[in-house]
Amino acid sequence: MKVLDFVKSRWKLASRLILVAFACTFIFLFNAFPALAISSYQSDPTEGPTQLLETQRKTDEAAKEPPIGMKESQEKTRRGLNEVQGDADIDKMKTPENSQGATSVEQEVEGFLEKITGGNK
Repeated sequence: MKVLDFVKSRWKLASRLILVAFACTFIFLFNAFPALAISSYQSDPTEGPTQLLETQRKTDEAAKEPPIGMKESQEKTRRGLNEVQGDADIDKMKTPENSQGATSVEQEVEGFLEKITGGNK
């Protein structure tokens, strides 16, 4: 009977260790995958300030004026993405039309794992 209790306690210990190992692996993988986005478009640090200043100027103007009516709001929204932003950077937005050649996260992960393991599918 003592042998059975010993095996049972060892089994519990081993199963806990395996569970902790899986949990740590799960946490590591889901924290590491966002780092794969580094291969995406890297913007020039000088690109943003001009666009942000223009957006800020329009925002400040809108804050000084009384609230606009629904018709004026709809008119401004038709011109672009929203009232304040207009059509700024609309060509840089990701849409189905300009994303046909993009690789999915799954494809990037598979490529990454193939590089690590040196295997080909």
